[in-house]
Amino acid sequence: MRHRLTTLEELQQLLHLTPEEERGILATHRMRLGITPYFASLINPWDPNCPLRRQVVPTTHELETSSCDMPDPLREDAQSPVPGLVHRYPDRVLLMVTDQCASYCRHCTRRRLVGARLRKMDRAQMERDLAYIAQTPAVRDVIISGGDPLLLRDEAVEHLLHSLRAMPHVEIVRIHTRTPVFLPQRITPDLVAMLRRYHPLYVNVHVNHPREITVEMERACAMLADAGIPLGSQTVLLAGINDCPNVMKALMRKLLQIRVRPYYIFQCDLSDGIGHFRTPVSTGIAIMEALRGHTSGLAVPTFVIDAPGGGGKVPIAPQYLLSQSAEGVLLRNYEGRLATYPQPTAYGEHQPEGCLYCRAATVRAEQVRVAELLASPLPELKAVDNSEPYCDAPHAVPEEVLAR
Repeated sequence: MRHRLTTLEELQQLLHLTPEEERGILATHRMRLGITPYFASLINPWDPNCPLRRQVVPTTHELETSSCDMPDPLREDAQSPVPGLVHRYPDRVLLMVTDQCASYCRHCTRRRLVGARLRKMDRAQMERDLAYIAQTPAVRDVIISGGDPLLLRDEAVEHLLHSLRAMPHVEIVRIHTRTPVFLPQRITPDLVAMLRRYHPLYVNVHVNHPREITVEMERACAMLADAGIPLGSQTVLLAGINDCPNVMKALMRKLLQIRVRPYYIFQCDLSDGIGHFRTPVSTGIAIMEALRGHTSGLAVPTFVIDAPGGGGKVPIAPQYLLSQSAEGVLLRNYEGRLATYPQPTAYGEHQPEGCLYCRAATVRAEQVRVAELLASPLPELKAVDNSEPYCDAPHAVPEEVLAR
């Protein structure tokens, strides 16, 4: 970490920089620059289109903004009942314990926060966040993120896990990290020995390209998997980096080979200065169509758009259900062939009033008060000006309404 590349002069010693990269690096208001020596060693020094280089080396494109860009497109700040914690979904929370990363992704959704102050959550703030979780019995799933939580000392990570495990209603804990990609040396025997004491524990790794999967990364993931920690992957669909069905198929297959289960492919968000990474949504759908049926189902993640305005993840998929009626449904398979599936002629519908699980869920729903975080009188709706670009139209509806 102390030897990260953070200046133009250091990068010039390693890479043949383009004028666009040099100007992007020198821009003082861009997101922080930092590249670990390990990850820098994987970059092609002569190719500005190297898929790893484009993820970590700034360019002037980051200085360009559009009317669609937003500082906080997912409205995390508005859904934060206490600083450092986001409570969007009823039964899970996101705990952001640091703004630091081993290397800084140029496509970062949280670029308004990440690397801004180079700080970690202090003990007092951590205790306030833990107190909120302890006092909210609806929370059964805690996601520890940031920044990158594995940049904390082992003792700080263990304090978090120990505190969460003491709460009976917290059933699972997830750690979201990119250290196996940027800093695989961080996955040490001591860290893994500590983590395995706090099952059920899951680790999701952010991986965008097959070239990120090296011997070092494979070794780090093997240590975690051997400790009984299920591993998943999160990938962001990025123009010029992985917006190719064959690249994405190779990535998903290689992830399975190192025991990482593909979990999500994200459509790139609308954060300020990352519009050059965005692809049409149809590109993601085409990639999903190239995966489904053409490779193992284990290698097929879910393609999602994190809805602007804090609406949560919306799954997007090719249309395989073509039509339906009371008699049957018309289906299209991965080869384009059509098939019909008949509906049952007699179906006794599920009776929720006689179901123990439904009754328990009803009680649990009454305990959920997440909606109160956003509760406010509905403002008067404004007319949409259709003369503006389509991406501006949702902004005519108040954000409070979009969130609901």
